[in-house]
Amino acid sequence: MSKISNILSDIGVSKVRLAKYLGVSRQMLYNYLSFDKLEDWPSEKATRLMQLLEIKKEEDLDNLSIDGEYIIKIDNKLNEGVKVALSGSNLIDLKGFNRKEIEVLTDIISLLKDRLREDHTKDTYNTFVYLYHYLQSMENNKELKYLLCFVSKLMGFTEPNEFLYNNEQQFNFEAIIFSAFMLYSKGGASRSKLADTHKRFVAEINRKHEEKLSRTQELTAVKEQALKELGYTTITEENAKDVFEKIAEIQSRGD
Repeated sequence: MSKISNILSDIGVSKVRLAKYLGVSRQMLYNYLSFDKLEDWPSEKATRLMQLLEIKKEEDLDNLSIDGEYIIKIDNKLNEGVKVALSGSNLIDLKGFNRKEIEVLTDIISLLKDRLREDHTKDTYNTFVYLYHYLQSMENNKELKYLLCFVSKLMGFTEPNEFLYNNEQQFNFEAIIFSAFMLYSKGGASRSKLADTHKRFVAEINRKHEEKLSRTQELTAVKEQALKELGYTTITEENAKDVFEKIAEIQSRGD
């Protein structure tokens, strides 16, 4: 597949642009380019690449005449293909987003689709469910953002001294997490200490669940009291404003 890579290089097509044109992640494109033959690609992606390069079979690559006119033609095809991919082929409405936001959203969606397409096991599905929970929780816990930065740095995507959020807090968090990573990788903590720490972890989670349940029960009780005082049986669009005002009144007077 080095032949295709060489041609792409001669034309000046980056892997990023080609990945967007094909509708796959960059990592998936690298996987495709590692195959020995184009016929090993998914047929849809192979056909799209051949249409881009204006060939009917892989052997035609040997006879390509790469000149200025051909390069301009390929560049125009790429621009149009990427524009279509960004505007309507995904599962979400991208209207109102700027180009950088669209690019990161399409990259994420393509990567998730590729992973699920490659691996239909429960591990992949469960991982994505946890990822969804992570994203849902991130706005309420700044440390989750710091953890994303830490992983990006650890894997070499981001410079280690880049701090886009709170400089001091992020610095401290990364130092502590790195210590924990090193402790984990070297097995430096005894099983009994880890068991005790995990027990405290479970206890803290249970405490938060209990607090949430208590708060839910409290709100339910206040809501029922508000409905009773107003003479309603349920909240509707018509009485919602009155009910919420009554709830606020009840909470303020400490009933």
